[in-house]
Amino acid sequence: MNNAKRQLIFERLREANPNPETELEYTTPFELLIAVLLSAQATDVGVNKATRKLYPVANTPQAILDLGLDELTEYIRTIGLYKTKAKNVIATCQILVDQYGGEVPQTREELEQLPGVGRKTANVVLNTAFRQVAMAVDTHIFRVSNRTGIAPGKNVDIVEQKLMKFVPKEFLMDAHHWLILHGRYTCVARKPKCWNCIIADLCEFKGKTPAPADA
Repeated sequence: MNNAKRQLIFERLREANPNPETELEYTTPFELLIAVLLSAQATDVGVNKATRKLYPVANTPQAILDLGLDELTEYIRTIGLYKTKAKNVIATCQILVDQYGGEVPQTREELEQLPGVGRKTANVVLNTAFRQVAMAVDTHIFRVSNRTGIAPGKNVDIVEQKLMKFVPKEFLMDAHHWLILHGRYTCVARKPKCWNCIIADLCEFKGKTPAPADA
């Protein structure tokens, strides 16, 4: 994969979706932080269903602390690993209240000190809530980066480093959204929809899927 191909790939992705956004529903950096924390090994659809009920009742660190662990657990019971996530949310809210005046910190180092917040979650918050250049490599981005040849790597850290290096600067701010959405809806895990892909001619995946008979 050369730089000219990468330029064309992201030009097409931008043309198709000029203002890509996360599919997690949120209105504040705190709501986004909690939604991303809840989204580990869960779908955005499932998280949104839970937060639509939770946020009208409690959408600040103090309000969630006032809600308490047991009641919070009931709101997120439909999400995978909900017991562990509930404890992490409560602990995170306590730190935000005690150390940050209820505000979400805006550095990766501070975010990664919060319970349940790893590098990927921190990168999503930095990029989406605070519009900082960051690359949150999830399973979709990892797959698309390797399959297309945009930024191949054996693990998420290598892929993140390569994306930060190889994605043209003008696309870095939104690249993570474009790649997630492409992986979620087109370059899917089992049978990528190569026949319906706007970058198929630029992609270096050799086993391209032919169009099904009813396509």
